[in-house]
Amino acid sequence: MKHTLRILVLSCLTAALVTVTAFADTGPKAQLTVKVENAPEGLYYMDLLAEGPDFGEHYRTEKDFAGLDQDLLRIMRAAVPDGWHACILDGDLIFGQLTGVPDGGSMLHTFSYYGVPETYRLLVATQSGEVWISDAYTREVLQSSATVDWADKTVTIPPARIGYVLQFLATFVPTLLIEGLLLVLFGFGRQKRNWLCFLAVNFITQGALALVMAFNAMTHGVTGWSLLPFVMLEVVITLGEALLYARLLKGQSEGWAAAYGLAANICSAVLGLYLAEPVWRFIVSIS
Repeated sequence: MKHTLRILVLSCLTAALVTVTAFADTGPKAQLTVKVENAPEGLYYMDLLAEGPDFGEHYRTEKDFAGLDQDLLRIMRAAVPDGWHACILDGDLIFGQLTGVPDGGSMLHTFSYYGVPETYRLLVATQSGEVWISDAYTREVLQSSATVDWADKTVTIPPARIGYVLQFLATFVPTLLIEGLLLVLFGFGRQKRNWLCFLAVNFITQGALALVMAFNAMTHGVTGWSLLPFVMLEVVITLGEALLYARLLKGQSEGWAAAYGLAANICSAVLGLYLAEPVWRFIVSIS
């Protein structure tokens, strides 16, 4: 059993190194996904409005708009209010199109990259000549969404707290499961006292870490660089929990209890690293 556990820990260490290295060259960018329900009949364009002047460097030229309805483009440009500029029309560093793509019975508009403003308004112009500009909204998380009901011209923004809670649970619950399983495998699961110690220690250490990581993931995304500080925190927590378990867990030697603390934290940290990005992307997609 001890030989098997040593192999498990070494495998987890190797996986952690590979995971962080893979993350290091990637990085999420700001994104806003706008779903339009009861979309206008016929052609319409949507753009994001950002406060202040444009980037100064135009990443789109008139050639990029050559195939679009020029009358509709003139209507949109004329509708931009003072103190704001149109992100796509004015050539900001942003990915997206003025037209949406069908999504069931709705239309979906996705704007991403550095040019997505933190505070934005939505500008919509239809081929019938109707123009609508939304109120100003502020993105509370890196990648967010909004739903426009064109029939009554309302905008719904999902509460950011839902994303925070889901991200926290997705980080904390797997930690409890894998460390609880190892508590049994290491022979400490037969005493109720050990379980109480296990829960108390994890709610203080891993609970706090999961809370901070959830906030960081939702506001800044998940990258190799953003995870490195958490790896360092995990090292501190791992050593601290190993010392605590050596004193608190009963039924085995102090050395074996410390070994459990090391193994449990390493395995749960690796699982967290593997789940970090896919979990974050899933939560972003539903919030």
